[in-house]
Amino acid sequence: MSKVWFITGASKGFGREWAEAALERGDSVAGTARELDDVQPLVEQYPDAFLPLQLDVTDREAGVAAVQQAAERFGRLDVVVNNAGYGHFGMVEELTEEEARGQLETNLFGALWVTQAALPIMREQGSGHIVQVSSIGGISAFPTVGIYHASKWALEGLSQALSQEVAGFGIHVTLVEPGGFSTDWSGPSASRSEELPAYAEVREAASKRPSAADPGDPKATRTAIMKVVDAEEPPLRVFFGKAPLGIATKDYESRLATWNEWQPVAEEAHGN
Repeated sequence: MSKVWFITGASKGFGREWAEAALERGDSVAGTARELDDVQPLVEQYPDAFLPLQLDVTDREAGVAAVQQAAERFGRLDVVVNNAGYGHFGMVEELTEEEARGQLETNLFGALWVTQAALPIMREQGSGHIVQVSSIGGISAFPTVGIYHASKWALEGLSQALSQEVAGFGIHVTLVEPGGFSTDWSGPSASRSEELPAYAEVREAASKRPSAADPGDPKATRTAIMKVVDAEEPPLRVFFGKAPLGIATKDYESRLATWNEWQPVAEEAHGN
């Protein structure tokens, strides 16, 4: 049976790839973009199956209205993909309040508002799938993108709690955690803080990280996302790309080793 999708940030990157993949297989898609001209080709190619919606996800009321419009147009919502977001580059000390709030408003609160708008519709249906586009940066962290990590780590915790809250309503939640991909995430879509000279060496070392040496192909994620949303029991978390599992394994082994080393202190803190 064909699915109805609601995808934020459908003009480029993963959002565009997944919208096209869904439309090509006969699904219906409501796709949001800041500028509707960016999704006009989809309107022309799929006039009946694609609903273009202009949306800044930081506008809660507009997000609710967009979700409602999509449900009214297609009669239901099967898959909601919170893809809209960007990366902010800056050392923690370099961040302005505006930069920090802007990152959280888009990456965290934007996803929260759309999710909240979709849940009553999905509860009434007794089915649905919320897909949150997180990152390997949602479970690990690296220099220069601390506020981006903050937004994705928050999304991870929010979504894990959500998955337990809505399971009884037949609603699934999946966190997609990509590694490095050939998108413009670190290019035109990114924002950057004014650099402090004191961090020049840290910045230089961070620029030489090997994690982005072999970026994935965004088009290859089309097949992967379909397997996730078509699964009878979709995963709560799934990596996209080759690198994330190695990063996560090293990170979690280190955490477990530290927690075990300091367990006597933990027990001492318990008292009794």
